[in-house]
Amino acid sequence: MEEQAYKGYLKYYFFHFIIGVIIFVMPFLSKIYSPLIFLFGIYAIHKKQNKNHEALLISAYVVGAEVLLRMTGGMYFNEYGKYSIIIFMLLGMYYKGISKSAFWYLIFIGLLIPSIINAPSVLNYRTDVRKAIAFNISGPVCLAISALYCYKSKITFDGMKRVILYIGYPLLAILTYVVLYNPSIKEVVTSTQSNFETSGGFGPNQMSTVLGLGMFVFFVQFLLNSKNKLELLINGGIMIIFAYRCLVTFSRGGMLCALVMIGILVFITFFKTNRGGKLKIGIIGILVFFAGTLIWGYSLIQTNGLIEKRYANQDARGRVKESQLSGREEIAKTELKMFLDNPIFGVGVGKNKEYREEVTGIVAASHNEITRMLAEHGMLGVMGLAILFFIPVFNLLGNKQHIFLLSFFVFWLLTINHAAMRIAAPAFIYALSLLKVNFDIGKEDTLHRESTIG
Repeated sequence: MEEQAYKGYLKYYFFHFIIGVIIFVMPFLSKIYSPLIFLFGIYAIHKKQNKNHEALLISAYVVGAEVLLRMTGGMYFNEYGKYSIIIFMLLGMYYKGISKSAFWYLIFIGLLIPSIINAPSVLNYRTDVRKAIAFNISGPVCLAISALYCYKSKITFDGMKRVILYIGYPLLAILTYVVLYNPSIKEVVTSTQSNFETSGGFGPNQMSTVLGLGMFVFFVQFLLNSKNKLELLINGGIMIIFAYRCLVTFSRGGMLCALVMIGILVFITFFKTNRGGKLKIGIIGILVFFAGTLIWGYSLIQTNGLIEKRYANQDARGRVKESQLSGREEIAKTELKMFLDNPIFGVGVGKNKEYREEVTGIVAASHNEITRMLAEHGMLGVMGLAILFFIPVFNLLGNKQHIFLLSFFVFWLLTINHAAMRIAAPAFIYALSLLKVNFDIGKEDTLHRESTIG
């Protein structure tokens, strides 16, 4: 049975804690870790012909591992995570096919093409055209290919939880690395700016995103997969550590996103469960609130009160900052202007950064996937965003057993508004909202009861 897949998952926790320690001590091993993930993924999908959603599981693992590989030099090329997932998804579709009604995501890909074709003619001659296009378009393409695989693809509820768990395994290695990199928060926090030291020396925005995702993953483990007091204690403890380390990155996006995801899941499960389940969820809600209060209080002490000023949008002296979004609103304004000036096809993929520098002198890539799509793709971008927004909403109406659907959708929507699609997580997790989840295990679902991947 699927539930047997969880038996002994704690040993995989320990294994990934060890991976985090080893890569911290010897970062060059990250260059071995990344190809091993890819090669094992291809082998597992081919061997089982994707009968047990191996493509989904190994892609979930890549989502969890991507930031660790980025921060330790394990990427042989910048878009390793997205390209790997695209290949896994295509191989998975080769074996299992796709739903006929997934054609909307083929239309979405088609809407991207005109601005891609236009890019070489508008980009500056000093710009590496291939890199500029890949940087901006790999996220939407990864999303579209993952969506083609997932749309109305059947998976059991236990199978869905298992996919979430596979995201969590390598996130434990990231958490271990971050704690080892900076065990003492007090020594490095001197302002209310996003902090690279508390983020393992990596970008706080992306680190906050994955640590917040870790909060959600291990809340799911705590709520739905803890079979005894030991597992409750371990999963709850890990969730608390993720929350604390996410908070002290001083990047607010990941924390706020995680809280919204958890809140939605608690709300949905509360109203879907019986009286005994409601009581359990109520107790868990009280425990989580109590734990959150302790985390916030401990963070105040460790940061000398600076974390409170950060969330109040103040500098270290308590003065309110002019910008509410760390300057991101100015970038978004320039992209909206590009859209208004070029409403049909936009300025072309990758051109928004050049255009912004030429007009305003601001040298910065987009942090907002919505305004980037408008600027670079024009009305075609509007149509593409409409597809991405409305399909999961309609999917919810006939997929009420997918209790994670809204949490996944919200993760995508909130993350692309502060971190664009720099990493694969929002693209892949958006696609998970399209799966057809079934609590009942019938004959048609017996394919998904076994797996060769751990």
